[in-house]
Amino acid sequence: MTNTVKEKLKAGKKTCGAWSQLCNPMIAEILSCSGLDWVLVDLEHSPADLMTLVSQLQGIGCGKAVPIVRAPWNDFVVIKRILDAGAMGLVIPYVNTREQAEAAVRACTYPRTGIRGIAGSVRAMGYGGNSADYMKSANQEIIVITQIETYEAVENLDEILSVPGIDGFFIGPMDLATSMGFLGNPNIPEVQEVIARVEKKVLGSGKFLGTVTASWEKAEELYNKGYQFLTLMADGILLNKTSRELAAKFKNLYSD
Repeated sequence: MTNTVKEKLKAGKKTCGAWSQLCNPMIAEILSCSGLDWVLVDLEHSPADLMTLVSQLQGIGCGKAVPIVRAPWNDFVVIKRILDAGAMGLVIPYVNTREQAEAAVRACTYPRTGIRGIAGSVRAMGYGGNSADYMKSANQEIIVITQIETYEAVENLDEILSVPGIDGFFIGPMDLATSMGFLGNPNIPEVQEVIARVEKKVLGSGKFLGTVTASWEKAEELYNKGYQFLTLMADGILLNKTSRELAAKFKNLYSD
């Protein structure tokens, strides 16, 4: 149970991944076989449930990408079930205080570090086939990422950074902008100034930093700043963009 993405991140290397938000195991399989380092299955802003998660994890397992899951909430019962299903990393939303960050770490780790319950028969343990190895290594190999998506989290960032067990942080620019009064507009200078503050603190802390990107040019800019964990695409957005572009080209040439 070696998490290749965690190894790369700890070594200071850059990684790339994609959102899987359409709840489709074949799309997850395609993404995993594409050469991406990780696929991030979204349970917060998608209609996915636990069984659609399992089917997507099975699809990811056909390729070489590491399966990461964004939990719907910082809830230890939900997180336990996600990990038991086979996730090798968690992105946990709406973590705004030290106490919430500590709760996230506890939910992701077995005692005595945390409170994650043990069942040796779950999918993550090969349905009982590798229980001992999994339990010995899970606390070290699972990636724990908390999101910075509110101004409250920014104000409490020093305390959150000091919490042991968090491997990295993921900026949610749209939510952060909205929490500051700029609905869905992270390009406002005031928001960009706050993001720059977050970058300086996280990149100087020994933790890795991630976020979303809308273009290769933006991804390259962020990698050059020191980001290590970037989503280069989302399945639904890519399908929408490509289909619209092709339909527009057709209509431009052939429509009556």
